[in-house]
Amino acid sequence: SDLAYAKVAAAEVMKSDREDASLPWENPASGARGTVTPIASAYQVEGALCRDFVASYVAEGAESWMQGEACRAAKGRWEVRNLKAWRRS
Repeated sequence: SDLAYAKVAAAEVMKSDREDASLPWENPASGARGTVTPIASAYQVEGALCRDFVASYVAEGAESWMQGEACRAAKGRWEVRNLKAWRRS
């Protein structure tokens, strides 16, 4: 259920046109929390507007990072298409 809260925050922060936008999230039931931050300008994928983001995940004293892609779906709503553990290159 923690990822559901992160996905909601990702969809919300994507609405912002600001490049420095960031939005915290928290699951009150588990105590997990984090922040979602877009990391790239919007781009087109199969006619949909998409943006990449990173999300922190803090639970039980440990922090990890995820990376993802959100795209604007029908009616202008943003949906997370991909979310996985962040791999540094």
